[in-house]
Amino acid sequence: MKIMGLLGAAVVGGMVGRRSARRQMEGMQKQAQAQQAAQAQQAAQASAKTDPMQEIAKLGDLKAKGLLTEEEFQKMKANLIAKM
Repeated sequence: MKIMGLLGAAVVGGMVGRRSARRQMEGMQKQAQAQQAAQAQQAAQASAKTDPMQEIAKLGDLKAKGLLTEEEFQKMKANLIAKM
């Protein structure tokens, strides 16, 4: 009888341990998802902080160096102004 009791306790203990491990894993996954969402939000905020006037000035420099055509410059400038 003692052996049956010990085996039963081992089975129950194993089930509890697996359940605990599963809960811990789920918690870690939720935490990782929250961190990814926070990083994505920070990246979006950083890109929103870019000054459109500075970007237009950079485009003007590229145009002056001959790296952009007038048409490319105007399209890119219009896109930046539209985002303002």
